[in-house]
This record gives sequence, C-alpha cells and structure tokens, in this order.
Amino acid sequence: MEWRSIGTTDRAKQRSGETARVAVTRQAASSSGRTTESIRTERLEASMTGSKTTRKLVHISFGLVFMLCWPLFSPGDLPPFLAALAPGINIIRMLLLGVGIWKNEAIIMSMSRHGDRRELLKGPLYYACTLTFSTSIFWRTSPIAIAAICNLCAGDGVADLAGRRFGKKKLPYNSDKSYAGTVAMALAGFLASIGYMHYFASFGYIEESWGMILGFLLVSTASAIVESLPISSDLDDNLTVPMASLLVGAAVF
Repeated sequence: MEWRSIGTTDRAKQRSGETARVAVTRQAASSSGRTTESIRTERLEASMTGSKTTRKLVHISFGLVFMLCWPLFSPGDLPPFLAALAPGINIIRMLLLGVGIWKNEAIIMSMSRHGDRRELLKGPLYYACTLTFSTSIFWRTSPIAIAAICNLCAGDGVADLAGRRFGKKKLPYNSDKSYAGTVAMALAGFLASIGYMHYFASFGYIEESWGMILGFLLVSTASAIVESLPISSDLDDNLTVPMASLLVGAAVF
C-alpha cells in the first residue's frame, strides 16, 4: 500500500509539472505573438527590398554589358541585326510569358514586381524593345543609341536605388519621385553616355566632341525630367525614358 501511494504521488507531481510547463509555454507564445508577427513582417519587407535591388542591378547591367559587346561584331549591314537577336528573343519571351502561353513561375517572379505575368508586357517588354530598336536602327556609330540605352539602364536604374536610399524629399508635382532620384538619374545617364562615347571612339566608330557631350547632357536632363513626371508612373518609365531619349537625341545629334 505504501509503495502504491508513493507511485501515485510521483505521477501526480509529474502531471502537475507538465501542466505547468504547458501553461508557461502558452503564456510565452501569447506574449511573443506580436513580436513573432513583426519579425515575419520585417523579414518579408527585407526580402522584397532585396528583390527590388537585385532587379535594378540586372536592369542596370544587362543593357550596358550588351553594349560592351558591340565592337565584337564585324563591319557591315548584317551585324546590327544579328546583335539585335539577343534582346529580340527576349521580346518573344516576354510576350509568351505575359499572355500565359509559356508557363514559368520562376522567370515571372524574378522579372515582375508582384508576381503577375501581365507585368512582363510592360516594363520588361519595353526594355527589350528599346535595346532591339537602338541596336538594329542606330547601332554603334550613333550617339542616339548610346543615349537611349544609357539613360534607360544606368539612369533609370540608379534613380530607383538613389530614390529609395536618399529620397526623403519628394518632388512637389509627384510624390512618388524624389529630388535625389531625379538628380541621380540625370548624372548616371550622362556619365554612362560619356563613358560609352569614349569607348566607341577608341574603336573609331564615333568621333568625340564637346558638342556631343553637350548633347548627352541635354538628353539625360530631359529623360530625368520625363521620368519624374506622373505620366511615367501611369505608363511605364521603361517606355517614357527611351522615348524621350530617342526624340531629344534625334533633335540634338
């Protein structure tokens, strides 16, 4: 009888201890619920920010690296169209993905802001069209091609990065844009254009001049102003920036 009493007492103590531990665990989970949720939110925001930054770095580098390869093509009438095949294939990819004929969630997630396939029919499609058009029509002997691609890639890409990092003071006519982003775009597009002017001049494709430098400054300034307007948010800056660069470039070069 005494042995049974001791065993019953031990089991009762064990159950009591387990109950206490469960109560403490529940209380801790309840008290930390808001903290856990806030941590998840912070991680999600950090992931989205990292994704935006990655997309912009690709946005900046793809077109600029593509232009670096232009001197690899031989002289003649056919090479511009051969070079344009690379971005031209991307036009087809964007169309197939955007309308849903081709299913590839990984590509859609990497190239869209919200994971919507229809987004590929806007910014990414305009981007590929600009590279294809500038390559096949203007090519490496034209400062218009340099200005269009540099302002789209370097200018627009750096504008987003600078705007998110330093753009606390917004423009009075567009609360989505900042002074820092607009100035950064003009400078980045202009400096990239000057760099590629020197690059192509070293191969003898174009002739450097102060007039061309001034032209690049005008085109980059005009592109930055257009990018800052509300219409660029309503349409897409991957469309409005190249259009401004091509139109102003055609007028000044």
